[in-house]
Amino acid sequence: MEGVVAVTLHTEGLKSFPLECKHTEVITNGNSKCTTIQNGWIPANGIKENGNTYLNPVPISALKQNGLLQSLAAGGNEPKTEEVSLEVERAQEEWDALESIQPVFAEDQAPSPLISFNEALQHFQTTDLGDLLKGIQPTIHRTGLAAISHFLFGPPRLHKDLVEERDLVFAIAQCPLDNGQSVHMRVLQTIYRKLTCTRADSPRYGPHWENVGFQGSDPATDLRGTGFLGLMHTLYFVMDPEILPLARDIFKLSQHHVQNFPFSVMSINMTRIALHALREEVLSKECNRRQQVVAVLNDFYVATFLHLYQLWKSQRKTISDSGHVLKEVETFAKKNPKLILKRLEGYLKERRAGTSPDTLSQSNPSPGDTGSQSRSQGGKEEKEMNFTGVCELPPEMEGEARLI
Repeated sequence: MEGVVAVTLHTEGLKSFPLECKHTEVITNGNSKCTTIQNGWIPANGIKENGNTYLNPVPISALKQNGLLQSLAAGGNEPKTEEVSLEVERAQEEWDALESIQPVFAEDQAPSPLISFNEALQHFQTTDLGDLLKGIQPTIHRTGLAAISHFLFGPPRLHKDLVEERDLVFAIAQCPLDNGQSVHMRVLQTIYRKLTCTRADSPRYGPHWENVGFQGSDPATDLRGTGFLGLMHTLYFVMDPEILPLARDIFKLSQHHVQNFPFSVMSINMTRIALHALREEVLSKECNRRQQVVAVLNDFYVATFLHLYQLWKSQRKTISDSGHVLKEVETFAKKNPKLILKRLEGYLKERRAGTSPDTLSQSNPSPGDTGSQSRSQGGKEEKEMNFTGVCELPPEMEGEARLI
């Protein structure tokens, strides 16, 4: 008698994996042979290698009877029904509600508006500077014979109605650069953009400030001697349409490969000389005549810078001569305030007429220029040095400096 008896058991194996066991008994001539098939595979009984037991291979026809494979094959033809949890749905809704964020680069940001000298001055006129005014020294304290000599033979005293304006100047010179003040930051950005002819704002710190003549990555470190007044004078220099060409000429010279010098640091030194002249009262006569202090100090600053520029360029000075040149310029400017102001007036008049204003340095030489002229007369006449311009943009119009 022959026959096949099969018993199928469905159990759950390790990690809830379905396990299908089929016991097959084959009866042949009264003899029976039992075989167990698990998920279509016949467990090995004697095939071992390195202590591991392997399953015996079974024919493909036997795999067709595997219930797990049959269910997978049947499910592949049916559409999948995906159940999404409430957390996933909520997260998806929040994600869809988010606005798309695009990166914004520095050059794409709207630059801060340029600030005029008058607007910056108005900021200090309307700011409480009481604490700074307590520490100013507007005049030199003299005693004994020095006081008597200064009273008898020195310059006239400043009119009383100009004392407040003078004190404001010294208070600004005590004011440090404040990152929290938008006016301070606009002044700094305006100076950089006007000198370099760029449209975008620059980072507050970085080596790019050396491009306009500061000594490091933070311009504030160069303002210890003059405070914010050093930036105010540079702002006046680059924002006044009449003297802006002179500022750019000096900036071009500062970029020369031989005669270069730090423009902003040199400008701060001109402010320092102007402050000393105001404190020593050598500008009091001109201030009394014009009934102004800020405007006179601005013109004296520009005139002193012009004198240095003409001396530096005509005598081919270099950075190694800076100490000697600064002392010479300061001495000449303090002794001859009326003369250098007159030179500035003549320089601007020549520029308005369209003629070369550099001839003024030869027609009105300073004591330091005589040696250079005598050397040029004794030998070959030196050629005029030409400098390539950084940019030539039309200046913005602005009125004269005034008090409110």
